[in-house]
Amino acid sequence: MTETFYEQIGGQEFFIGLVNHFYDNVENDPVLSTMYPQEDMAGARHRLTTFLAQYWGGPNTYMEERGHPRLRMRHNPFVIDEDARERWIACMKKAVLAMNPEPHLRDELWTYLVSAAFAMQNTNSTLN
Repeated sequence: MTETFYEQIGGQEFFIGLVNHFYDNVENDPVLSTMYPQEDMAGARHRLTTFLAQYWGGPNTYMEERGHPRLRMRHNPFVIDEDARERWIACMKKAVLAMNPEPHLRDELWTYLVSAAFAMQNTNSTLN
């Protein structure tokens, strides 16, 4: 039987590490850090970890706890412009590089993450 992407990349431990690196970067970004309430940072880490793990073939924890991901709807309350998107991508790139997955796994993961970042952008500018 073929291993899932989730198993190949390192399972839950990989996604926990990836998300922890990512949010460590987010907390130091002056734009992104304002989108995540400090009192819910642990919740944000948990939600992203369970979402990514499930998406890549891991346990269905996210669906069991939150239902369908509805990513666009869940991100709609936040102003996600080009700058925020690029900052998110930069934080995630640092996290992926820190985790150092095998190149073919890294490339597949990265393609998805960049695509998802572009899909979450909901405005072209924050200028009024």
